[in-house]
Amino acid sequence: MTKHPSQPSRRRFIKFSAVGLAGAPFANILLSESAQAGERVSESDATAKALDYAMDATKATSRKDDTAFCSTCNLYSGQPGAPDGPCQVLGNKLVMANGWCSAWVKKA
Repeated sequence: MTKHPSQPSRRRFIKFSAVGLAGAPFANILLSESAQAGERVSESDATAKALDYAMDATKATSRKDDTAFCSTCNLYSGQPGAPDGPCQVLGNKLVMANGWCSAWVKKA
């Protein structure tokens, strides 16, 4: 009895399963939305306009709290001291740390 190449074998199945399991965490990273956080949002972006986003909080006309900056917002996930970071409400696009928008929520 001769084996045909198209006939599955146990070794081949185990080999492909091991490769697939080893690559699964990397596929998750590549396909996640947060991995694409690299695009900086502009003030002319439709969502940013709707939220009255300003790259410089001191120039925001609707801002009432002097301590309100993107870096002090609960939706901002940038590193402390970084000039910008991802914002959850703006699709994880980068916002300026010293910016502000009407969705600002004080960090707890």
